[in-house]
Amino acid sequence: MKIGDLERSLIVSCQPVPDGPMDRADMVTAFALAAIAGGAGALRIESVEYVRAVRRVTDAPIIGIVKKDLETSPVRITPHVADAVALVAAGAQIVAFDATLRPRPENVADIIAAIHAKGALAMADCSSVEDGRAALAAGADCVGSTLSGYTGGPVPDAPDFELIAGLRKLTPYVIAEGRIRTPEQATEALRRGAHSVVVGSAITRTEHVTSWFKQAIDTGREHATNKAVLAIDIGGTKTMACLVREGKVIEEAQFATDHNLGPDGWIDAIAAKVSNWRGSYRRVAAAVTGIVVDGNWQALNPATLNLPHDYPLIDRLRSTFGVDAIAVNDAQCAAWGEHRFGAGAQKDMVFLTISTGIGGGIVTNGRLLQGTAGHFGLFQGYFECSHRPLEDSISGHWMHAEACKAGYELEAPAIFAAARSGAPWASHIIAISARRLAVLCQNIQLALDPKCIVIGGGIGLADGYIDQVRGAFTFPKISLRPTLVSAGLGRHAGVVGAADLAIKSIGRNS
Repeated sequence: MKIGDLERSLIVSCQPVPDGPMDRADMVTAFALAAIAGGAGALRIESVEYVRAVRRVTDAPIIGIVKKDLETSPVRITPHVADAVALVAAGAQIVAFDATLRPRPENVADIIAAIHAKGALAMADCSSVEDGRAALAAGADCVGSTLSGYTGGPVPDAPDFELIAGLRKLTPYVIAEGRIRTPEQATEALRRGAHSVVVGSAITRTEHVTSWFKQAIDTGREHATNKAVLAIDIGGTKTMACLVREGKVIEEAQFATDHNLGPDGWIDAIAAKVSNWRGSYRRVAAAVTGIVVDGNWQALNPATLNLPHDYPLIDRLRSTFGVDAIAVNDAQCAAWGEHRFGAGAQKDMVFLTISTGIGGGIVTNGRLLQGTAGHFGLFQGYFECSHRPLEDSISGHWMHAEACKAGYELEAPAIFAAARSGAPWASHIIAISARRLAVLCQNIQLALDPKCIVIGGGIGLADGYIDQVRGAFTFPKISLRPTLVSAGLGRHAGVVGAADLAIKSIGRNS
């Protein structure tokens, strides 16, 4: 076939949610046949097994891919020449591969040459115009916008129409792919220059489509009142107050947490900062370090934030802001935020925030575990600090103390900067922290078997830190190793999660 045969075609990506109820060859072939019956011009199929199964039931054009999680490279889509060759042998006429300019196990030119040698076409999945330019120079037959938004940082909600238009300046053979969920978006992609359009989740991932409708229904009550939630995050380093509506931060105020003020002073400082927001929210949701029991706030590790015993946090919030209030541990709030709106993608997951201390949260079967669940930073018996919490041998407090021992009065951000400048002492501190966190992640995987562990916090998201943690895994089998992903909501995870928990609480009580 020729790539021109797909002009203005709808290509349906028949890729079920991994390990979901439809992740079976018979389901994928059923999706493929249904898509062809509905008018799809081609199919995009993942794995050699599923390509072979679909080829048995249809002669429609197939774009084949293989997805692999590699230890040494972030490249996941058809990373090896052997993968490409196997896809063609299984029946793919087009093989798509990750063409991003990132460290990779085999170079793009070799993969393209192998695809062409087998008589198939090569599709370069790109994240930028630069990716597309390099892939075309190496001989790719067409380019796709597939990986825009998926190479680091928060994933956008909308398709990358700008990338589609930019790639069109390089070649007429641009396949639009990525977050195209409506007929209007598909039409807009064609208007911006796409040769054809791939639609996946909106057609073949029932779990995703269901979650979009469920989310809309869950937030319907908040729509009706047109009121946001005042979400506050009181941590050991900073205090943040935000107006949050439907998982989005619409107003924000942030300032350092003054440990000398105490909780009354912190709440008064928040009230002063957001005084002009009165009337814009119907409830207050607090994400706080420590634990909240029967409305009373308690410190679990006073080194992070020292509190008076059983501080009446809920009552104080109600009296200060004049609305009802909830309060939940900050890391648990962040876990829920990432599960609902971020990198957790509605899966069973564990969240770890590596910052001043270590916080955590667990979401299983769509439910956030509260109480003491997820307080991994308080684990005992680790390393040489067996009488102290685990966070005191990994997190920001520990890094600062180790830097001081080395003669440098520096906090974690400056330690990472020193490491980037080549300071051996700083690199040593970071490496120890990463190795210890790797042990914790492996133990979490054995205990809970989450689909992913989402890593957040200033240290957790520092450049290169997660890669060092992955590199320190000791499990010999890849299948036993945790899947680590960067938090998608960044510093807003806690307030977004707290606000959503408040909305659910309104729904239960209304």
